[in-house]
Amino acid sequence: MTAKSPITTHILDLGSGKPAIGVTVALHHIIEGHEYLVAAGQTDQDGRITGWFETPIEAGHYRLRFETGDWYRGRGLDTFFPQVNLDFQVSDPNAHYHVPLLVNQWGYSTYRGS
Repeated sequence: MTAKSPITTHILDLGSGKPAIGVTVALHHIIEGHEYLVAAGQTDQDGRITGWFETPIEAGHYRLRFETGDWYRGRGLDTFFPQVNLDFQVSDPNAHYHVPLLVNQWGYSTYRGS
């Protein structure tokens, strides 16, 4: 089992009520307006990414980029948001940051999870 990354995510497809399996997600660190790729991967069978890396994360501005358009197209469905970008602030490098995405073809919601 891979240790839990300091930043994790989970995607639930509200249209089906099931985890969104196989969504490509990238984590970027935003420094002075420039994006630096920290990690990338695809959601697992539970719609989660929990094992990107084990090292502590620096404080600062981060962005999760979810490739929702590719995922919906792969299911033969249209979507209004071809990509969802969630920006958030890491203030405590020793804390865990869980950023879930609740998504359907026409909208999305998020929050800071635990």
